Amino acid sequence: MIFNSIEFALFLPVVFAVYWLIGGVVKDSRRGLWLQNLFVLWASYVFYGWWSWKFLLLIAFTSGCSYLSGLVIGNSKSAWRKAALWGNIVINIGILALFKYYDFFAVELATLLGVEGDQLMLHLVLPVGISFYTFQALSYSIDVYKGKLEPTRDVVAFFAYIAFFPQLVAGPIERATNLLPQFRQRRVFDYGQGVDGCRQILWGLFKKMVVADNCAAYVDTVFATGGSGSEHLIAAVLFTFQIYGDFSGYSDIAIGTAKLFGIRLMQNFRTPYFSRDIAEFWRRWHISLTTWFRDYIYIPLGGSRVGRWKVVRNTFIIFLVSGLWHGANWTFLAWGFYHACLFLPLILLGKNRKYTDTVAVGRLLPSWKELGQMVLTFALAVVGWVIFRATSIGDAIGYMGKMLQAETMTGLYKIFTQWEMIPIGIMLTVEWLQRDKEHGLQGIDTVVKWRWLRYMLYAAAFVAVIYYRGDYAEFIYFQF
Repeated sequence: MIFNSIEFALFLPVVFAVYWLIGGVVKDSRRGLWLQNLFVLWASYVFYGWWSWKFLLLIAFTSGCSYLSGLVIGNSKSAWRKAALWGNIVINIGILALFKYYDFFAVELATLLGVEGDQLMLHLVLPVGISFYTFQALSYSIDVYKGKLEPTRDVVAFFAYIAFFPQLVAGPIERATNLLPQFRQRRVFDYGQGVDGCRQILWGLFKKMVVADNCAAYVDTVFATGGSGSEHLIAAVLFTFQIYGDFSGYSDIAIGTAKLFGIRLMQNFRTPYFSRDIAEFWRRWHISLTTWFRDYIYIPLGGSRVGRWKVVRNTFIIFLVSGLWHGANWTFLAWGFYHACLFLPLILLGKNRKYTDTVAVGRLLPSWKELGQMVLTFALAVVGWVIFRATSIGDAIGYMGKMLQAETMTGLYKIFTQWEMIPIGIMLTVEWLQRDKEHGLQGIDTVVKWRWLRYMLYAAAFVAVIYYRGDYAEFIYFQF
């Protein structure tokens, strides 16, 4: 079941109504909370099992292993604490590696041995969202081991934490320290939070269905069949907006949906294409993943508080692992390597945290310097997304070679004749004006005072979603 489907449009209101009905009818608050969590767990398994009931066996196994490991780790007198931690890590990473990476490395090994790849491949179907909920499960075990969180004995709340349907298949990757306690405390419907959630859902649908899905047709055609140099550059730019609209749109829908159930998820994107250098870009792009790698890999390795060569090592490890997390292809590793090369000079010069504020604070427009910095950072991101999107490193090199043809710049004006630039322009304008907010429509009632005008804006966005949506339906990050 996907967010932009008729099934989900019917599923969400029913789940919402029953969920809050349980909370209102059951007088015993503890029992009511338990029943609410049980219903959320059931709804989440229905949501996830819509793809395949077999996926439920895997997520239940992951949840069970992590739950039991937490109980063992939480026993400070147990000599098995470290064994329980590493056992859970090995089990979960092993499952992820089997489904996601085995066939890739089997083919590579077969090539070295000079045998047919099919002889070694398992052809396993990659479960949707496995990378996301695996990391969410691991964060629980690690945080319990580090003493940041008490282990829970509430198995229903824990299983609901792992499988919570809004963010189950494409994030944000939540931490147990933030999300799990919310399943253990009574929730009361907040009308203001619910309204804000609906606005965020609408904004996410606009970014996904109107921006991203309309870019997809042009991008897929050029990447598949080729074209002129300018068409390659235009497709690269459009893919840059496609992947942002697609992924950040999903996050907005997920976060907004969670608000309807009284749950607060972490912000996953903060207008990354308004970044002034690549370090700021990575603080604003897929925040839940980048902070996960920072807290559980980079800092334990010593972070930037070690010798210079170790800083170089840690930087490349974190970006290469990030690339590998996205999938079993050399292009993802090359993409990670590329960004490590861009990031390394900033961290060695101590400038990686130069821009931690919002650009052009208190001003309508950026300065010329800020505009130049944002354009350069965006251009670097475009090159990275070409590597990311290509099917092989050779294809990526060939694609960029096309982009550098002499006629490319003379035909670049064609990008402004693309219909896709209209919704992109709307998205960028709204997010620039709302760049210090959690999402594009947050607090719109304080900006647009007239209720009738706000309703017209909502109606216009809804009409755009219905009538101007693209044909591409799946979310890009489902494959990761």
